[in-house]
Amino acid sequence: MQRSCEVTLEVFLSGLRKNAMVAIHQELNRLTDSGHSNWISHVHRRSSLLGSIKEETFSKEELSYVRQGEEALQRAIVILSDQEGWTVETVAANGDKVLSKTIPDIGKVFKLEVVLEQHLHSLYEELVGNMEQMGEWNPHVKQVKILQRIGPETMVTHEISADTPGNVVGARDFVSVRCAKRRGSTCFLAGTSTQHPKMPEQKSMIRAENGPTCIVMKPCSEDPNKTQFTWLLNIDLKGWIPKTIINKVLSQTQVDFAQHLRQRMANSVSLETAPVC
Repeated sequence: MQRSCEVTLEVFLSGLRKNAMVAIHQELNRLTDSGHSNWISHVHRRSSLLGSIKEETFSKEELSYVRQGEEALQRAIVILSDQEGWTVETVAANGDKVLSKTIPDIGKVFKLEVVLEQHLHSLYEELVGNMEQMGEWNPHVKQVKILQRIGPETMVTHEISADTPGNVVGARDFVSVRCAKRRGSTCFLAGTSTQHPKMPEQKSMIRAENGPTCIVMKPCSEDPNKTQFTWLLNIDLKGWIPKTIINKVLSQTQVDFAQHLRQRMANSVSLETAPVC
């Protein structure tokens, strides 16, 4: 009797997983057909963005994280594909731009749009391959630690943010599932908040929540050695902070991130080309 119930449950869960993947692919098809965004069509033509999950290689817990990452990516794609309703928050002197809009059931999201001088593969390696080193070059981040890797595209991380100047917003910590994908000439790093047994909430720090978030990198049409960089950000900092302050902090954080990333990449190039004594 117990064995029969287990088999029935497994068949039911398998059906749910297959239905979820079908729904994701249908959503991508809808976005492509509607022509909302050229980069969505580009990704769909080159290869399948949301590859099939090999269920037999993961435990139920691991598969749950994989699905969370895939769903975060799907939600981010839907938001980024809609070009209507964005409001300019700030434009830097170098042209870096942050826009925002309010999404039902999600809240306010911010979108950074910049062009970086580096090739996207170098940027992908820095942001994904060297993720745990981010605290070395981004003063807004104290620490990033990978708690668990699930396959080549999914990981669970713990991040600690730094205090803002004047301690307007104190340090926060996040536990996130991240979905990193390289498809054709476009790279993605999506994420959303999750829970993990290795990092329960700590009394000494406010646990903030994010998601969906997503970085999209693709070659510039004018110069393929440069990268069109888009960062969708959605964060609930928790605590009693006025929305006007939150909006200013988050948009400034995105502008600062672009500058710190540029400096990091420039320093990396300088180290690579320095003569060996």
